[in-house]
Amino acid sequence: MTDFQPLSHVAPIAVEALLDHAFGLDRHQRTAYRVRGSGSAIPALSFAAIDQGALVGTIQCWPIRLATDAGAAVPLVMVGPVAVEPRWQDGGIGRALMTHALEAADAQGLDALMLIGDPEYYGRFFGFTADRTGAWRLPGPVEMRRLLARGAGVPDAAGMLGPA
Repeated sequence: MTDFQPLSHVAPIAVEALLDHAFGLDRHQRTAYRVRGSGSAIPALSFAAIDQGALVGTIQCWPIRLATDAGAAVPLVMVGPVAVEPRWQDGGIGRALMTHALEAADAQGLDALMLIGDPEYYGRFFGFTADRTGAWRLPGPVEMRRLLARGAGVPDAAGMLGPA
């Protein structure tokens, strides 16, 4: 049975090893890493999936902001990465981690979440859309259809995403 616990209960080296295994050693070159910068994940929104004492999945959420062209700095939460050990994939662990993190965000009243991901999956199961992200810019390449957000606080404004 999979147990979900705060990511802070897991050794950081184990989390990094899982992320390397799930996404490859070059994962730090991805645009998402540039968006969130060198800050720390939000502890109350970052979780580990543990099965029989083994780390099988993680989700992390990050404080970021949209620096709008009008001069405002709008805080957002970047959801992800969601990582599942390859041999555990397709078992619902990733979806359960997303649900757990989104419920925690909702409980805190956070209503401006974004991620880079598959719109068919994240739209269908979690309500993320690209409806308000079309004028956002990122510090690296991204397929704009994969730049998704959810929540009443998501700005429909032009601007650059970056660390909070």
